Amino acid sequence: MVKHVTTTPAERLRERGLQVTAQRIAVLNAVAQEPHSTVDAIAASARAHIGAISRQTVYDALSALVDKGLVRRIEPAGSSALYEDRAGDNHHHLICRSCALVVDVDCAVGEAPCLVPVDDGDFVVDEAEVVYWGLCPRCQSKG
Repeated sequence: MVKHVTTTPAERLRERGLQVTAQRIAVLNAVAQEPHSTVDAIAASARAHIGAISRQTVYDALSALVDKGLVRRIEPAGSSALYEDRAGDNHHHLICRSCALVVDVDCAVGEAPCLVPVDDGDFVVDEAEVVYWGLCPRCQSKG
């Protein structure tokens, strides 16, 4: 897991050249507390901490945080966009088809085969997004 060099959200925002606002701090904290959250869940968490915050402000904050590499946006098939603060590394996700639980999984150790497509079409590949689908242990035991 990527460790943050600084300790406070305000410092992390400043390091990336972002203005420090209560809204951005609340959104960053919400994503850190509940990785793989939807915009609605992030907005609810932010509201619980700072009071009123519009959905548009949450979208704007997330956009800025994603652009600066503080937050990662993932879009699993059939799901709303999800946000996590584990950004800047090449990890992937396991998603349960039944309950939609999302779990981080590291890429292969050593050479990352997922970054070497058979035909790269002259692209310079710097990231791969792999999603593994299946049933989590809890849902398997229900079956």
